[in-house]
Amino acid sequence: MSGDPVDVGLPHVHRGKVRDLYDAGDDRILMVASDRLSAFDVVMAEPVPDKGRVLTAMSAHWFEELRPVVGNHLISTDLADVPESARLPELAGRVMLCRRAEMLPIECIVRAFLTGSAWKEYRESGTIHGTTVPSGLVEAERLPEPIFTPSTKAAVGDHDENINFDRAVDLVGGALADRARSVSLAMFERAAARAEAAGFLLADTKFELGVVRDGDSVELVLADEVLTPDSSRYWLVGDWRPGHTPQGFDKQPVRDFLESLGWDKTPPPPALPDEVIAATRDRYVAVYEQVCGRSLEDWPGA
Repeated sequence: MSGDPVDVGLPHVHRGKVRDLYDAGDDRILMVASDRLSAFDVVMAEPVPDKGRVLTAMSAHWFEELRPVVGNHLISTDLADVPESARLPELAGRVMLCRRAEMLPIECIVRAFLTGSAWKEYRESGTIHGTTVPSGLVEAERLPEPIFTPSTKAAVGDHDENINFDRAVDLVGGALADRARSVSLAMFERAAARAEAAGFLLADTKFELGVVRDGDSVELVLADEVLTPDSSRYWLVGDWRPGHTPQGFDKQPVRDFLESLGWDKTPPPPALPDEVIAATRDRYVAVYEQVCGRSLEDWPGA
């Protein structure tokens, strides 16, 4: 499940780094998750086996878990429910038939620990997304409370820009920004508690929110992927200590390998060794099975 988009007999409307989107008619979108993997905004030549199945299975799990907080755009992950031309065996476990949503022009990021780009900014200016936070914090330290730290959505090939809440208000309006913040924090609280009970710390995550219109009604919904290793940092509880960032249960083996080469992070990417691909697959499967409490073998497409 990598390479060119699959011919599913539907109009192809968008290709992301991992997913392809098709127009399924009746204001529906068919999302297909491939095994493609990107690092440093460059798509690798080698796929990671079962990655697309993990992303789909994990998103489906969290869409259901977070439904008490906010509705979502997911209709079905069952191959029998997609348009007939798209019922291809190789797509089993990789499809999400969804309501079409108008996506907010911001990424709804929630952070509970000081890491990644937030740690870099904090070291330089003592702020996180332009907002002042307590001084004296160290790398990977747990923040006093989770914070909503939005970013812009960059064009393909560019990087998202971290912004403060006032800038988010400028982009989406005060009422919608307030709603996005409150929903994101509530979802994070619920997800972090479940992850920690399973032995993982949810360091941060990126939620995608959109608006679904039905006549005069307007509904804010959770969309795209949810709390996957591609959109979140999961750390093993036992690996965490302030002052040291743990290995993430995601594509970290790929990042570490690429960093060791001195690669300039522009295409074409270096070839990935089999052991790096296998280690990455193992992490994706492990975080799904442990956090969601399900076996990937039980998900379609095995």
